[in-house]
Parts: sequence; C-alpha cells; structure tokens
Amino acid sequence: MELNAGLSNPVAPETTPPLRRELRSWGRDLVIALSLAVVIIIFFYQPVKVEGTSMTPLISDQERIFINKFVYRFEPIERGDVVVFWYPLDRTKSFIKRVVGLPEDMVEIRQGRVFVNGKRLTEAYVPPEFLDSGNLSPVEVPKGEYFVMGDHRTSSNDSRIFGPVPRTFIYGKAVFAYWPVDHFGSIPVFDEEIK
Repeated sequence: MELNAGLSNPVAPETTPPLRRELRSWGRDLVIALSLAVVIIIFFYQPVKVEGTSMTPLISDQERIFINKFVYRFEPIERGDVVVFWYPLDRTKSFIKRVVGLPEDMVEIRQGRVFVNGKRLTEAYVPPEFLDSGNLSPVEVPKGEYFVMGDHRTSSNDSRIFGPVPRTFIYGKAVFAYWPVDHFGSIPVFDEEIK
C-alpha cells in the first residue's frame, strides 16, 4: 500500500519559542504605539502647564491642558477661541488668552465692557468679580492680527497692554484639560454674541 506523497511530509517543528515570539510582538506594538504618540504630540497635540491666573475660572494656575497645534490649518481662528501664542514682547514665553477681536474689527472697552464694531460683546465666561473698570479707546485690529484678553481681567497682561497678536505668533488652541482630575474634560467653547 502506498502513502499519499502530500500527506507524508512531516510538519517542521517551531524554531521560535512561544514566549520569545509573544515578547517580540509586544515590543513591536509598543514601538508603534510610542511612535504614533510622538507624532501626535509633535504635530497635533501638545501638553502644557498653565502658569498664572489670567484665564481663571476657565483654566487655573498650574493646570495642565492639551493644545491642538493643527486645528488652525483647517479652520479660521474665531472670536471666543482660547489660543496659545508666543508673547509678542518676548518670544521665549507663551501666553494663553481668549480672542475677542478679529482682523479689521474695531475694539473698544468702556468701564470694563468690551465693544466690537460698536456693539457690546456678551461675555458669559467673565465672572462679575473678575471685571475691571478700565477703558480703552477704539483700536482697529490690523489685518492678520487678533485682539486677545484674559478672562480674569484684573490680572491679565493682554492686548490692552501689548497690542494685537500677529497670526504667525498663534500656534495652538486650548482643547482639553487633564490635571487636576476635577477639571478633566474638554475646554468649553462659548458662543460669542454681540448685542
């Protein structure tokens, strides 16, 4: 009786032990995950620690947040966005503020109330105790620049002092808070209304 030649070939024994194969698979997956994390952090999101109280109560001193560094390649900067930018008077420092004036807007402040193009800006994100009673004569925001202010008006170094911020200095939008845990979550977006 002859055996079928196709069935007579013995199966070659495994040459790689299962544990080594498993470790190699885990190592490969870990390298891929770390590479993706590095790409995401370098090109899309960046963790930052906020120093100062100018954005209180939305963002507190020493709070840790993620900024999206890629969003403004696809969408315009809008009034109400919380942006991170190089400080115009010292580009080694970064600031975080809210956009209140867009390019070619006329911004004026009367007794702490912000007016854009002659109409009052509704700012639900600024608690009454954080308002100041300052005034600012009408300022036209130049093309390609943005007027920014902190939500805690009495402790904010912003466009009232250093002027509008060039678009080229703005490199991210605050999107997510991750520390402390009680602030964990998306940074809320407020619809800006002009009355």
